[in-house]
Amino acid sequence: MRLRSISLLTLALIGAALAPVGPVEAREETTFCESNVGSPKKLKELKHGLIEGYLGKNDWPNALEVLEAPPKQGSAFHAQDDNISQKNLKLQGSSRWDLAARDADLSFPRAANIFSCSLGIQISKEATPRLYTLLQRTLTDAGLATYTAKNHYQRPRPFLSNKQMICTPQDEKGLTTDGSYPSGHTSVGWTWALILSGLQPTQKDAILKRGLEYGKSRMICNVHWHSDVQAGLLIGSSTVAQLHTDPVFRADLRAASEEIKAQTLLGNIKNSDDCKREQAALENRP
Repeated sequence: MRLRSISLLTLALIGAALAPVGPVEAREETTFCESNVGSPKKLKELKHGLIEGYLGKNDWPNALEVLEAPPKQGSAFHAQDDNISQKNLKLQGSSRWDLAARDADLSFPRAANIFSCSLGIQISKEATPRLYTLLQRTLTDAGLATYTAKNHYQRPRPFLSNKQMICTPQDEKGLTTDGSYPSGHTSVGWTWALILSGLQPTQKDAILKRGLEYGKSRMICNVHWHSDVQAGLLIGSSTVAQLHTDPVFRADLRAASEEIKAQTLLGNIKNSDDCKREQAALENRP
């Protein structure tokens, strides 16, 4: 089956199947002690504000093996990409455009709360330290896993073709030389959506929907094509599958699950003003 013929709904169902359903429980790793397996050990800081992930470079999914080549200029698939891109340009200056700009920022601590409204709790280094670190570490794994394909294909981004603005003009110079295919942000966002939907199964539909909207933010920002986002979803799903083989990751999942339970008891934030504004923005369509 060709990647570009796979619908986002199908990808969502494939990805959701990789996330654990229900509370995270100790399985074969019961011989491990959380005090010496999971974080918080002192983690190595990498370039660009990243911290070390759970996986080694050789454990990341090989994007060149997993993905087909991006659509060629002049093909029907590229025409579809261009058509979707043109439709999304209609959202420039809207509340959805503003949300897409906020979604673009993957620096911590701001990025920790991208899924707070769908999850139902605030995520912070103080209140949920193991969850906070888990998101930081998986950002590294899911983001860097896209770069074998990004660097190989060096696909130009849509703003270079349509000459329209992007939602984060301060990033334009760097994005000009950074390959568009697949979308690294989408890979990260979908990885987080799969992990969090397993940790908070009562909110799984809202979390998965937010994960898909996170990928759409990259198209609305005019920095990724539709096929870039689809490819990012697949790399995110593949990364999560690999993460579940790591005992340290599984230990951190158990610890994060307990933090979420404790914070949920303190009160749900879904009806906060910020979450109402986010929901209104997500309902804004081209």
